[in-house]
Amino acid sequence: MTDPSSLFLIGGTLAILGIATGIVYVLQTRYREVINEALVERFRHRLRGWWFMFTTLAVAFLIGSAATMVLFMFVGFWALREFITLVPTRPSDHRSLFWVFFILTPIQFVLVSYESFFGIDSYSLFSIFLPAVMFLIIPARIATADDPTRYFERVAKILMGVFLCTYCLSYAPALMTIELPAGLDSAYNVRLLFFFILMTQLGDSFRRLWAQVPVRHPIAPSINRSHTWEGLLGGLATTSLVAAGLYWATPGFTPWLAAAAGALICLMGFAGELTLSAIKRDRGVDDYGTLVPGHRGLLDRIDTICFAAPVFYHFVLFYTKIVTMWAEKVT
Repeated sequence: MTDPSSLFLIGGTLAILGIATGIVYVLQTRYREVINEALVERFRHRLRGWWFMFTTLAVAFLIGSAATMVLFMFVGFWALREFITLVPTRPSDHRSLFWVFFILTPIQFVLVSYESFFGIDSYSLFSIFLPAVMFLIIPARIATADDPTRYFERVAKILMGVFLCTYCLSYAPALMTIELPAGLDSAYNVRLLFFFILMTQLGDSFRRLWAQVPVRHPIAPSINRSHTWEGLLGGLATTSLVAAGLYWATPGFTPWLAAAAGALICLMGFAGELTLSAIKRDRGVDDYGTLVPGHRGLLDRIDTICFAAPVFYHFVLFYTKIVTMWAEKVT
């Protein structure tokens, strides 16, 4: 965290947020008559959410990797709470939910935190723990409650919540544990995680910005008319350009490879946002909660992260393995 490149990346992001906040203040105080006040107010709310997200992440980085893992575990815990609150359960599910929140979720993030357990590498454990263990234990545990009422629906809701809010989210801090090619220190892991979070938020913002063009073609109008093909394609292109400019924050990516990573993050972030919007429409609500100022639910802010994290993690993992294998063959 204390190397110059990491400080420049994180400090530069916070500085840009500060400049944007100042611009919004000037617009709302001096040019209120000529601006779209509702649009500026929505942007101000998003700025508050970004301040909350990036300052919290920066503080966790300063404290250390353990603090970062605890932060993501708390985020996953709270997001899962919002999800479960949105999809009502029955009293017979409460003991299973206790296992999910206070036993299985902490175990998942503990497995992510260490490079190996008893000689078994971390990836082999945290990548299979929830799918192979919890996805079998929880349905069986709910069945022992002897309550068949809407059993299949209840199990599906809980498993999907755990999959998104715990399993998928855990791949974000797992970026800090990837073994990088020789010659790259752990500072690249910190920058890689920050690069990933930054790209998810920029991709979301660019998609919304491009969706304001006069000609709009909604992708799924019954779910959310603000998700347009123009927004998606414009967001992919713009996020790729920014990612290419930040290639130095990645573990050896070329500008082209960084651009591909940015496009991938933006695309999967869109998939996450659309999927979680569909769940909200199904439940007849607008937001998942009220935790994050200006964007209400925490899950509303991390839906892009949940979907993009496992895909980007494997993108980086396969890249590092290919680079390592190539270096071994050359030598």
